[in-house]
Parts: sequence; structure tokens; C-alpha cells
Amino acid sequence: MISRDKIRNFSIVAHIDHGKSTLADRLIQVTGGLTEREMTAQVLDSMDIERERGITIKAQTVRLDYTAEDGETYILNLMDTPGHVDFTYEVSRCLNACEGSLLVVDASQGVEAQTLANVYQAIDANHEIVPILNKIDLPAAEPERVKEQIEDVIGIDASDAVEMSAKTGLGVPDVLEAIIKRLPPPKDGDENAPLKASLVDAYYDPYMGVVVIVRIMDGVMKKKQRVKMLKTGASYELDRVGYFRPGRLQDADALYPGEVGFLTASIKEVADCAVGDTITDVKRPCEGALPGFKEVQPVVFCGLFPVDAADFDDLRNAMGKLRLNDASFSWEMESSAALGFGFRCGFLGLLHLEIIQERLSREFDLDLIATAPSVVYEMEMRDGSMIELHNPADMPDVMQIMEIREPWISSTIMTPDEYLGGILKLCQERRGLQTDLSYVGTRAMVKYELPLNEVVFDFYDRLKSISKGYASFDYQVKEHRAEDLVKMSILVNEEPVDALSMLVHRSRAEGRGRAMCERLKDLIPRHQFKIPIQAAIGGKVIARETIAAMRKDVTAKCYGGDASRKRKLLDKQKAGKKRMRQFGKVEIPQEAFVAALKMDGDQ
Repeated sequence: MISRDKIRNFSIVAHIDHGKSTLADRLIQVTGGLTEREMTAQVLDSMDIERERGITIKAQTVRLDYTAEDGETYILNLMDTPGHVDFTYEVSRCLNACEGSLLVVDASQGVEAQTLANVYQAIDANHEIVPILNKIDLPAAEPERVKEQIEDVIGIDASDAVEMSAKTGLGVPDVLEAIIKRLPPPKDGDENAPLKASLVDAYYDPYMGVVVIVRIMDGVMKKKQRVKMLKTGASYELDRVGYFRPGRLQDADALYPGEVGFLTASIKEVADCAVGDTITDVKRPCEGALPGFKEVQPVVFCGLFPVDAADFDDLRNAMGKLRLNDASFSWEMESSAALGFGFRCGFLGLLHLEIIQERLSREFDLDLIATAPSVVYEMEMRDGSMIELHNPADMPDVMQIMEIREPWISSTIMTPDEYLGGILKLCQERRGLQTDLSYVGTRAMVKYELPLNEVVFDFYDRLKSISKGYASFDYQVKEHRAEDLVKMSILVNEEPVDALSMLVHRSRAEGRGRAMCERLKDLIPRHQFKIPIQAAIGGKVIARETIAAMRKDVTAKCYGGDASRKRKLLDKQKAGKKRMRQFGKVEIPQEAFVAALKMDGDQ
């Protein structure tokens, strides 16, 4: 057993692209976790998407041995957490398993919105925070200005911030010494008490089943011990316990209080391991669960359909395999008149949706159509019951509905002040309510409350284009509020197309409907008969476009003579077209669906 004074559990908090994964690489390299030959960039990011996008999707843990300047050997447990808002809950569980955080800030860019969100989570978890200024070797680096910014915006002392460059390795030994001297060791923990361990995260391994990341609070976890998950009530016999070394798992006989490690117990699915659950001994259980556990709730829903109907079974198998590794991804079967059979899927947010889609198409070679993303609405019915609506096509009769509530978010946007006007205009257009505006040097920090429905389409893309990529955005779901929402249906040849129906605010319905009709007019090919495209709320049509029929020139054979001869031929053609329209079916090509759903966000 290792003395708890020699253990340091810490995570790295940073905005995307501020050098979090690069710093983790340098710490592994300097402590000798991997040799020069074994090193690759972003060691802890195992997925291709993580490497390409430079983001962390899955929390990773690694245990390093470091001999400090005082000659003592310390054990460092580094937990590399996702930085994106979609994975906030996983981040909070990781932070609760640590005692300190390294706050990494780019010395040229300064504090960003995501930095703020994650550092506040670390402060809530009572962390000791060490500010680190990265990319100090860049010509644009302004360490003094950024230190001031950290003190003004976050409110922590940055006078003794460590200056470093993770890319070149400059200042990395100073970071290691700061971890030893400034971060506290695990405080509590009694090895003689009943086992109490926090389930930090889990991932699926095809050979071992589910590998669970745990932090031991009290007691000892040993091989062959029978343990129980308090929330799910399931019990398992432990096959292996041990530590995460860079690039491999190292077995151990037991894990003691303050240590972070792994367990395997022939668990079949990640869904059986609820993040934040408490693990205890079956024979000698602990008194109560650790605080802070909550069920992960999907926030954004969309339909996924295979382009080729024959791929339906492949899509179902692919989703089953993905669910093995991602318990927060939920799905159920759905059928659409326009798109055939598919699935209604729930995601933690837009990035999560994008990643799942990309993984399905890459790892399983599937061509997919995604319907427009929608959020979860709460509906209070006249009989006093409350229902949740995930799909606008399933909306009940409006006469039965008392009120509809939609989710609102509180968001923080940080931007150079020259782009502030355009960003405020964008937020106002999206029905936003401004709650705060403050300045830090030449950067503005604006806080808005926004309806999530207005954000899920293309808000982030528009924000980036208005600010030339300099603005950063972060949000938390706040509450559901009653709003004047209506279901807008799109009718093609007087037939409703369920995949294109959506819930919109009444004030924006006409503009959204007109834009959709104009777009479909360009996307649907002409037929032998005239096709009306309509946007309707209930029985009231609010926008209409008409696709002209393809026509043969029936008057070409007339040369001279009375005009009534031409009129007679045109009327005959018109009657034929009318009859054709009654029986004709409009085929909407898949490409038109994809383009219409993708571009709907431009409104």
C-alpha cells in the first residue's frame, strides 16, 4: 500500500485547442511513461475523430511515477476529461474523483467560454487550481495580459502561474513540481471501513467486456471480491483490478483509498455501469451512496434513416455496438412515410449527435439521412397530465393541449468587441434575452438566455462566421418555459411530409415556412403535373410555392387560323394534367430531403 501523501489526483481544464492533450503527452514523456519510440501525438485520444478534430470525447486516465526534486517518488493520476459542454456530467464525475486541476490557458488567446464553464465546475468540486500559461513560445503570447484576465474573469490568483510550451517541452518540469507542491494529496479514506468507490466512467473492450474507471474513497478493492452497484443493484465478482499505465493496463492485487484504477467483472454493456454510481462490497456494504449521481438525459433528438432501405439491419447492429460503448446514446425504432424505416435517437447535444453520425458512417460504412434535430418539449394536457414530446410528428391534438413548454439555456459568449454588434443581433433574432454584458480589456463577455430549439440548428456556425472564428460559446440547460409554439407541417401535393414537420414559435413560423417552400421548389424535380408545396399550421396555409408542370407544346402544329383552336388544345391538355395530378404520386428524391433538412438551419 502506498502512502496517501505520495498520491496526486488531478485533471486538466482547458478550452478546445489550448493544448490540453499536448500537455498530457509531455507529462507522460517526461515521467518516462512511454519511450520516445512508443510516443505518438495525443496519446490519450484513442479515436480517429478525436485526433482529427483535436477534441477529447471520452475521459481517459493514466498513472505516472515521478521522482520529484526532494528525491521522493510520487504517483500522479492524470484524468484527461472532455472539454465540451455536451459531456458536462462526465466531466463533473471526473472532477469529483480528483483533488486539484491544472487550468491551461493559451497565452495568446486568453480565457474562453469553455474554460470558464469547466473551471467553475472545478471550483464547485473544491479543487486547488494551478493556472498554467501554454504556448508561451509564440510571438503573439502576452502572459501578463492573460494573467490579468484570469484574475479579472475567473477570480483566482494568477501571479505565480506556470509559464510553459507543451509543444517544445519548455517549462514542463515546473508543471510537475507545481503538481507535487501545490496540489493536495487525497484527504479522506479509511482502508478498514466498508468499500466505497466512485464509478468515474466506463468503456467497452471487445476482449474483457466493460472496463470501469473507479476512484476508491474508503475500504479496499481486491480481485475475486463480490461488489454491488448501488443504483442499478447489480452485483459482480471482480476478475481484475489494476491501474492505467500509458498504453496498457497493469494488474494489481488491490486498490486502496485515494487511488484511481480499473476493474473488470464480465460486465456486458456500458449501460449497466451508470456514471457517478457508488460501488460497495456485497457482504459488507457502505451506509449510503456518494452524492451527485443523476441519470443522463438526452437533450437533442433526431431521426436517422439509411439511404438504402436494405441497410436497415446493418444500422440496427451498428447502433447496438455503439451503445455498448456509449450509454448516453439512446434510440428506438421509427418509420416515416417519406424515409422508410429508421431510428429516433437521443443525444446529449449537437456535438454528440455529430460524433455518433460520423462514427456510424465511418466505422460501419453506412450512408445515413438525419432529420432536423429537435428538442424535448413538455406538454400540459387539459386533463392535468404531462407528456414529453420528442418528435414533432407525434404531436397530439392541439385542442387537448393546455400549454407547451420548451427548454431554455443560459449561455456565455466571449468575443472581441468589434464583433459584438453582429452577435447581439443574432441572439435577438433567436428570441434571446440578454442578462449580462461585461468587458475584460478588448474582449466582451455577454450572457444570454436562449431557447434551445433556436440553438440546435446552426447557431454555432453562424456565431463562428460572424466573429471570424474568434467567439467562443458555452451553455447549460436551465429550465422549461411556456411559449406560443405551433406545429408547422409541410405539404407536397396536399400530402403532409412527416419528416419535415417541426415545432416553431408562432412569430417565426411564416418566415421559416416560406424559406422551406422556396427551398423545396428548387430541390423537387418537375413532374407531368403542377405540384403545390405548402407550409401549414393546422388547417391554415401560411406559405406556398408551386412547381410548374412539364408541358408539351401542343400548339406547335397550329399555324394561323382562329385563336379558339389553340385555346381548345390548351384546355384539353389542362384537363389531362388535372386528372393526372389527382392520381399522380410525387417522388421526393433522398438528396432533396438531405439538402432541405441541412439548410433549414440557415433560417
